[in-house]
Amino acid sequence: MKRIHSRTMWLLMLCLAAGMAKAQLPDFTGLVSEASPAVVSVLATRTAEAQAQARGQRGAEDEEMHEFFRRFFGQPGMPGMPQVPRDRTSQGTGFIISADGYVLTNHHVIDGADELHVQLADRRELAAKLIGSDAETDVALLKLDASNLPTLKLGDSDTLKPGQWVVAIGSPFGFNHSVTAGIVSATGRSSQMAGQQYVPFIQTDVAINRGNSGGPLLDIEGRVVGINSQIFSNTGGFMGVSFAIPIETAMRSADQLKKQGYVARGMLGVRIQDVTRDVARSLGLPSSSGALVFQVEPDGAADKAGIKVQDVILSFNGQDVAGSAQLPPLVGAADPGSKAQVKVFRDGKERTITVTVGEAPRDSTTAGGNESAVDSSNPLGFSVDDLSAAQREALGLEANEGVVVSRVSGPAAQRLRAGDVILMVGKTRVGSVAQFEQATKNVKSGEPVMLLVRRGEVTQFITVTPPKKKD
Repeated sequence: MKRIHSRTMWLLMLCLAAGMAKAQLPDFTGLVSEASPAVVSVLATRTAEAQAQARGQRGAEDEEMHEFFRRFFGQPGMPGMPQVPRDRTSQGTGFIISADGYVLTNHHVIDGADELHVQLADRRELAAKLIGSDAETDVALLKLDASNLPTLKLGDSDTLKPGQWVVAIGSPFGFNHSVTAGIVSATGRSSQMAGQQYVPFIQTDVAINRGNSGGPLLDIEGRVVGINSQIFSNTGGFMGVSFAIPIETAMRSADQLKKQGYVARGMLGVRIQDVTRDVARSLGLPSSSGALVFQVEPDGAADKAGIKVQDVILSFNGQDVAGSAQLPPLVGAADPGSKAQVKVFRDGKERTITVTVGEAPRDSTTAGGNESAVDSSNPLGFSVDDLSAAQREALGLEANEGVVVSRVSGPAAQRLRAGDVILMVGKTRVGSVAQFEQATKNVKSGEPVMLLVRRGEVTQFITVTPPKKKD
């Protein structure tokens, strides 16, 4: 037998390896062909009339800035030219979940729109009715007056594992039915955006850009496992980190929006933080897993059940709590009034406590004509409590620094959540409820207010717009 030349052998091995790699790569053509007809473009329009009303409510400084840009760039409204108001339309993505016309998309796609239309894959454009919308899960449910529409099958996001292939179909930058693919990078991620602590996001490396929002994330079988919602970016464009809402979370919200017009969530009534290595050592914990309770709301579900400050919550209804970010989605998914088994670590021992789950305050953005009562204790629409010396020490704050958000509803719930620490209102530092009330005393309805907020280890400025007073 003749000896094969080493270079020839090397080339044969490369060819075999390339052939094997090619054979292992998935072909998405069939999946895309079957799924695309049920993916739609969502057109959200803010009418010229609504914009004119908003302009009339802006402060003089804001109006001067807008006028400067109109003049500088020669837009309609330049000197000597009559200003012609125009409708403004933004585009996102959605997908059909029932043949009779129910469509899922993101809350932020339709937020603030006066008119909604959906463009089908066959280029038909239909008016859409907003059934309901929930800012905290970023889910909106629309209804089309149509029948026999193509639909997508729903998958099981609870079984997703890092490394699995996933596909997104959407309308990035208006390019309808664009297809991108990648893998699941992680599951159960917490969001960097305020007000979305109830969503255990799916992280992927699928290319998602503006316009993809609200579109489906599909598994290899073409079933929806998530709704593409966010990107993590320093530039505003795709950088390899995208986030999707698990379909189970989205459907829970959609079902409630359809049945009752709002989303009801469970609530324990505790303030929590991560367990550091030093805290674990001082409490005698074998690891730094769990959520450390640093405040218990009086007469809340946890208080009534006997959960105490310095308890470490290890699991909720049998599901492990690795850190403080894992607990809110578990509690929020529980039905208010249901019984839950909460395992805590206290005084060197584990114990299980039965809790009757409370109901979280409703968000007024649930639409469908349902508005929750806005806290009237201050113009911003949320309540705060003083921090104790122990709480400030646990949070690494100075004496007389900050107040903690105790209850939030209405528009403020889009940016804040209970447990956030307010350090500044505008340019005024606050360290007590009295100082906070004084700082918000002159806040005007409909005008945004800048707040310096501490959440966990992150401190950042955010803006909250007080609700407009009804005539």
